[in-house]
Amino acid sequence: MTHSPQKICIVGAGAIGGLIAGWIAQRIPATEAEVSVLARGETLAALRERGLRIDEASAPEAAPIVVHPRAESDPAALGVQDVVIVAVKAPALAAVAPAVSRLIGPRTQVVVAMNGVPWWFFDGQPGPCQGLRLASVDPGDGVRAAIPTRHVIGCVVHLGCSNLGPAHLRHGMGNGLILGDPFVPARVAGDAAAPALSGADDPQSPERLAALADLLQRAGFAASVSPQIQREVWYKLWGNMSMNPISVLTRATLDRILDEPLTRAWVSTLMREAQALGKTFGCPIDQDPEERHQMTRKIGAFKTSMLQDYEAGRPMEIDALVGAVSEIGRHLGLPTPNIDALLGLVRLAAAGVR
Repeated sequence: MTHSPQKICIVGAGAIGGLIAGWIAQRIPATEAEVSVLARGETLAALRERGLRIDEASAPEAAPIVVHPRAESDPAALGVQDVVIVAVKAPALAAVAPAVSRLIGPRTQVVVAMNGVPWWFFDGQPGPCQGLRLASVDPGDGVRAAIPTRHVIGCVVHLGCSNLGPAHLRHGMGNGLILGDPFVPARVAGDAAAPALSGADDPQSPERLAALADLLQRAGFAASVSPQIQREVWYKLWGNMSMNPISVLTRATLDRILDEPLTRAWVSTLMREAQALGKTFGCPIDQDPEERHQMTRKIGAFKTSMLQDYEAGRPMEIDALVGAVSEIGRHLGLPTPNIDALLGLVRLAAAGVR
């Protein structure tokens, strides 16, 4: 008996989405995975004319990867998918969510490979924030209505990649993807509000999740499955929520921010405020801020994605990285004066480029 290839659509063919699309298209046989990209504008035109090109920074002399996935602007042309990988920046999510909804069928997995606190974050998280809907990241619940959490696979990205132009990117370093079912903590706690798994065809079943991780591993990613994806999201955010906005305010790279003692101390203060929130709602971080600084400092003179967006005049992921943290603090009744001040400052910076 022959099986049809899985239909895998990437929504957002930027640096991260493009890398995922390119590696799958190159390394997984077409008999197993039918890769498509939902795109528009210059990216759509480039994909159709030249294909998707990936340069490797660690091997500049090597021939680039060039693949030609199907590229469409209308989700109706692609139909229902087995896997949809959403890799847009947070400010663009509300606009693309209706298109994503048209790609979803009963068994579709929607892999949300985005920075910051997502709209689904507390749906499967027991404790004082259980079911909290974050207006900072999904005002009016439009994204939630379009992309139901029972289809969501959380994804934390640990790799560096940059855009060189439409459908042209450079992979810098890393290949980590951490996947997870948002409802695992609630199911473990016996929460009746968590949807029951309905078999191997369920989008969030352990079998489907393991198969997805296996496919990504064979495509070249260090893909793993976390028993609590919220902790992985919060841990990555713990560094990004301070360093990214400060880089916008100072126009400084990571090394310069951490090499200035007073700025480094303020980053630690911001991280301790977020650490207190996570401990309260069920995502504790045992690491000391200084330990994280030592890890970050090894990256060197790196320009954050938020600073790159600022310099290019693009919308920044302010609400997903900082606004949501401030909102969680208000919900818990815990003080976050430094996070709130940082939020106000980076909002003013953003207003200055409009």
